[in-house]
Amino acid sequence: MSARYEELKNLKNLGQKYAYSDREVMLYAYGIGLGADPMDENELAFVNEGTLTPRPLKVVPTFASVAAWGSGPGEMNLNRVMVVDGERDITFHQPLPAAAHITADSSVLEVYDKGKDKDKGVVISHQTVLKNEKGEKLATLVASRFARGDGGFGGPNLTQPDPHKIPSRAPDRTVDISTRPDQALVYRLCGDRNPLHSDPEFAKKAGFPRPILHGMCTYGITCRAVLQTYADYDPSAFRQHIARFSSPVYPGEIVTMDMWKDGNVISFEAKVKSRGVTVIKNGKTVLG
Repeated sequence: MSARYEELKNLKNLGQKYAYSDREVMLYAYGIGLGADPMDENELAFVNEGTLTPRPLKVVPTFASVAAWGSGPGEMNLNRVMVVDGERDITFHQPLPAAAHITADSSVLEVYDKGKDKDKGVVISHQTVLKNEKGEKLATLVASRFARGDGGFGGPNLTQPDPHKIPSRAPDRTVDISTRPDQALVYRLCGDRNPLHSDPEFAKKAGFPRPILHGMCTYGITCRAVLQTYADYDPSAFRQHIARFSSPVYPGEIVTMDMWKDGNVISFEAKVKSRGVTVIKNGKTVLG
């Protein structure tokens, strides 16, 4: 077995301690575009705790993706310029509180060595379990990291699981969500300071004409679309949210979200029609 494969596969980091407040909760909601209309009470519930009429602040379910920003199974020693998000799958065990001290347990699930040729690389799947101070699970995050410059080290010949299948019929609902030209500069304050999203020179070095929107910001936007259409802005309705990243969004573009409802399962894909590209594939939300 490849030593590099074993090195990655055995990465584990337990008992990582984090804390967040309503400030981080509101910043995340604003970072994915909620609150653009200052008179929309449904969206204000995620970015404003209320003054004359105080109310519990709602937490976007996918805030779980940044609640313990920096947690992970350990240093993977990858070519940072060539690393992008591949897929994200969050299972929600209970609604996230508006402020909390939490613990994160992280480990690598699997390593898929696709080869060293161009556009191959390695996919690393890792899991982080978030727990509250009582030790109760809040959310389980499974992420895949696609490192385009790090494959070909002789890992086992493994096949990734098949993605969720999107229905063949016409979408049941479609919504357009606008992004702001400065949205990546706001979202990066949630934790991801990768210069790919803020530095034009770095973005060009990575093969993009200009900085791209964080894949996890696009992921949050897909959660927002389900939240406003099928969940009646109720975060507690979410049980799972899965998406596969297929192409980047550039800040300022309009993301079009197609959705299909089958019972409590919402299938979805997201596109940028102006460029004719699909940016999110094989999406699935499970509502309770």
